[in-house]
Amino acid sequence: MTSGVPKGENCLVDMDSKAGDLFSAEPADAAGSGGVMGKLWLPKGLSASVAKEWFDRRRASIRPWAGFVDHRKFTKPRNFGELCQRVVRNFDTYNSNYTFIFLGLILYCIISSPMLLIALAVFVGAFYIIHLKSLESKLVVFGKEVTGPHQLGLAGAVSLPVFWLAGAGAAVFWVLGATMFVIGSHAAFRELEGGSEMEELFMEPV
Repeated sequence: MTSGVPKGENCLVDMDSKAGDLFSAEPADAAGSGGVMGKLWLPKGLSASVAKEWFDRRRASIRPWAGFVDHRKFTKPRNFGELCQRVVRNFDTYNSNYTFIFLGLILYCIISSPMLLIALAVFVGAFYIIHLKSLESKLVVFGKEVTGPHQLGLAGAVSLPVFWLAGAGAAVFWVLGATMFVIGSHAAFRELEGGSEMEELFMEPV
């Protein structure tokens, strides 16, 4: 009578396969999570999928750039009330276009400043090294464990002198000033969608 229990070499083969199945789940999970990079701390509610969804939503709602910069649609407001009405309505209409202009100015500022690129690289490198150390063992500074948000703060403190040398403060003010000038000018002088009829409708007293 056969008991159905594998014997000899077959038993070893089956045990090896079972062991392989048992321990193959951990590497798969590690690969699925992106390894160490997949475990990097991110602010609550922020992830690659959320960022991609936000970017796709913004890109889908962009108004045509040809109409956005059409010089025939730019006129001087007749009065202060019309100016305010244009700014409010155009900010609502071209919100996504203005967002990408702001991001473009930030990118231009970073690319045009090699020292700023170095400062960003130092910040990312410092954060990555600190995070790797925290995975090996708990990091304790002044008797307190360095958690995710504190790791960002510590990396910022390490890279702060480099940002200061790179003139990061001046870059931030330049980006904000350029953004306010470009977007503010467009919103103030761009006619509302629908032309003068739409503007007269908004200007009518209730």
